[in-house]
Order: sequence, then C-alpha cells, then structure tokens
Amino acid sequence: MTTTSPPHDADLSSIEETRAELLARVEERLRSFIAQEQSRWFDINPRAAQGADAIAAFIASGGKRLRPKFCLSGFLAAGGSPASSGAVDAAAALELLQTFILIHDDIADNSSLRRGEPTVHEVFAAEHRARGWQGESRRYGEGVAVLAGDLAFVYADQLAAQLPALSRGVWNELRAELVIGQHLDMVVAAEGVGDPVLSRWIAVQKSGRYTIHRPLVLGATLAGRPDMAAAFEGYGLALGEAFQLRDDLIDAFGSTEDAGKPTGLDFAEHKMTLLLALAAERDPRVRDLVDRRDGKPWDVELLRKILEETGVRATVERTIAGLVDKACASLATSGLDEAWRHEFSRLATQVAYRSS
Repeated sequence: MTTTSPPHDADLSSIEETRAELLARVEERLRSFIAQEQSRWFDINPRAAQGADAIAAFIASGGKRLRPKFCLSGFLAAGGSPASSGAVDAAAALELLQTFILIHDDIADNSSLRRGEPTVHEVFAAEHRARGWQGESRRYGEGVAVLAGDLAFVYADQLAAQLPALSRGVWNELRAELVIGQHLDMVVAAEGVGDPVLSRWIAVQKSGRYTIHRPLVLGATLAGRPDMAAAFEGYGLALGEAFQLRDDLIDAFGSTEDAGKPTGLDFAEHKMTLLLALAAERDPRVRDLVDRRDGKPWDVELLRKILEETGVRATVERTIAGLVDKACASLATSGLDEAWRHEFSRLATQVAYRSS
C-alpha cells in the first residue's frame, strides 16, 4: 500500500486538532440550527415539529461524519482559514444531505435498523400501531419518514445558500449525482442487470463522488483553490470506489452488530452491486439467480459461498488495496505539503478498511 514518509508529529497534531475544532463547530451548528427549527414549529403545533425532531434524533445517533471531514480536510489543505463560518456551514449541509439520503435509503432497502437503532420509518410506524391510529401503520411510517428526509434536504440547501458561485456548482453536481446514482441502483436491481461496468459507474456516482471527491473539491473551492480539483478527483474517485466496495463486503459478510444495520440487505433487495456483478460473470448459479423473475428471495448463504469459491471476495479485497494505492499516488504531484499528503494517506486506509 502506498504511503508517504511521516512528517513531524507536531504537523500531524496541528492538522488533526484544527480539523477537530472545526468538526466540533459543525456539530454545534447542526444542533443549534435544528433546535431552532424544532422550537419554531413546535410553537405552531407539536405535530409540526416531528420532522425536525426526527432529524435531530438521527444526527444525534452518531455516524462517521466522513463528508464533513473530507470537506474540511480539502478546505484546510487548500489553505482555508480555520475561522471560516462558510466551511462549517458547508460541512453541516453535507451531513444534513447524508441524513436525507439515509432516511430514504432505509425505506428503499426495507431496513429496520440504522446505527443500531430503529430506522425513522420504523419509529413512526411503531407509534402509529401503538396509538391505534387510522390507516396502515407501514404506509404512515414510510410516508412521514420520506417527508422528514425531504425536510433534511431543504435544511441542507438552506445551510448551503451562501456558497459562492464555484462552490455552489460543486454542491449542485453533488446532489444530482447522488440522486441519479440511487435511482439507477434501484432500477438495475429491479431489472437484474448484471453489468460490472454499469455497477461500477453506479458505485462511483452514488458513493465515490458524493462521499469523498465532491466534498474535497467543495472545501478546496471554498478556500479559493479550484485548481486542486483534478488532484482531489483522482484521490476521491479511487478512494470512493474502495469505500463502496468495502460496504458491499460488509453487507455480504459482516454482522448486524458491526454494521449497525441488518446485513444481507443488498442480496435481499436484489441489489446489483459490483461484488454480485463480478460473481455473475464467473458463476452460472449467480447468473441464474439474477435472471430469475419469480420474485423469490435469493439464497444468501449460497451467494456467500459462491463469492468465496469463485475468488470474487479475494478479488475485491485486492481491488480495494489497489484503489487505495491509486488514491495516494494521485496526490504525489498535487502540490500539497508533506503533512497533508501523509494525512490523506492515513484517511485512505481508515476509509477503505474501516480502521480508526
């Protein structure tokens, strides 16, 4: 795996401390912004605050804060001032966008857990059942959760409202790519399209660009360094693909306890991940499952066995390692100083292998 020579500990400590201070400001910005919205709507009617309440609870439940971290890293690496409120707002907007997509994603994936807790739609459905309200509990839960996700999207855009023109362009592209990627993910699953090239493109759109590439470029443009976009694209796309492949492996082979949500959902929902598309190329049993149109659930244990037997799991692990090397190598001529190149190398390992 490609690494850089470690710079002075003081340089690394300064990077981590400065970014940690900004991330703490992001948390406070999120907390105060949502609290104001909760209070505003509660004063009209307690029911009107339920969407903001759900967003507040979701954000408080944890999460990796990867997108804010990469946005702030791009901003600081490009020479942005730690005193900036604009970078804090942009990073907070990214976390609200993540809240929006995860709430919706949990509905689409029929997931009952997120971060070890009931998903938003499950919470609302359970309340509906417990109170004996009219209508169908599941439809109510999903409908109200969709609106809570929509509200998070609105709030994200409010925090991004003051972005300068170049940064706003990055923000707009990021949002469009995310939604189109999610759309294709569902359509390809429904059609059973086993095309590794298309599966890779979807992974890059809905995860690679959105998680790492665009947040880095957003931070750099906020710092007045749009010239860094090319270097961050090479790093972000390679690492973003590695991040999505790791997610695929965790879903296929991980535990609910480690993932914080039910695993095997990609198989249960017939998601045509790159992992599965590669397996379909190598084994006719997978191809037969993909081509089947009887609506029956796939045999998860059989799929796991095939992924091991055909070497797909090992191939994906090697691919991840190569992508990490590619990401780090892309910064060699970026003009970043040694401390930041080392930091981005460390972040690449952390993201690709879910290490601390």
